[in-house]
Amino acid sequence: MEGSQTEDLDDLPPSAKLVFKVLEYNGPLTQKGIVQESMLSARTVRYALERLEEIDVVDEDVYFADARQNLYKLTEPAQEFTGEESETTCTAD
Repeated sequence: MEGSQTEDLDDLPPSAKLVFKVLEYNGPLTQKGIVQESMLSARTVRYALERLEEIDVVDEDVYFADARQNLYKLTEPAQEFTGEESETTCTAD
């Protein structure tokens, strides 16, 4: 199943990949924050988030500072796409 998630991420449109990277670099953000960081339109960000939620790499949560907004963050399975694991296996000889 892990291979199918990788293929799903590769098959996403560029806007969804950009939103993924914005969340990877900046951590949890509201939709408004993603729009500001990515410089994409709000409609494009909404579509990208829907696509990312379909393949279970983004979670939607309540933003407690303003309950009218949602907070989006990468899920645990999404961490395998970030490449953080490969950095920890390097040795200095």
